[in-house]
Amino acid sequence: MTTETTRSEPAQNADERAMLEGWLDYHRQTLAWKCEGLTDAQLRTASVEPSELSLMGLVRHMAEVERGWFRKVLVGDDPGPIYYTEEDRDGEFHLTAADSWQEAYGTWQAEIEIARRNAAGFGLDELSVGKSRFTDDPFNLRWIYTHMIEEYARHNGHADLIRERLDGTTGD
Repeated sequence: MTTETTRSEPAQNADERAMLEGWLDYHRQTLAWKCEGLTDAQLRTASVEPSELSLMGLVRHMAEVERGWFRKVLVGDDPGPIYYTEEDRDGEFHLTAADSWQEAYGTWQAEIEIARRNAAGFGLDELSVGKSRFTDDPFNLRWIYTHMIEEYARHNGHADLIRERLDGTTGD
């Protein structure tokens, strides 16, 4: 893998917020790193049939996840989905030859920037505007950060396997 993406773990003595934000950024950077140096065709290549899971699909999925948690749930802004529809709930994974890395990456980065701006206005214990669809309770920002770290970590494991299948490249 190329080393254009800089990844750094948070300081071992950081305060809680810096630690949570640092680990979230680390995992965001890891996903970008797993995608570096590949063509659009490679980034659209599914892991293994019948799965449609691809690196570009994972990036598009994470754009949706960033939007969902930091816009819809945290601040109550619901601009609607980016890639999926009511008819196609997994639309972010259904790629065509017209889908490009430039668009997917740009959309993902834009959602990350909005997420950072929205989170900056909340303390870790402050509650979200949106509520859980299961309990009708709001989330505090700490919970959202922890969930996002888990979401990225899980999908980065998928990205590891997809990247290894594509070109044999492995790495932490």
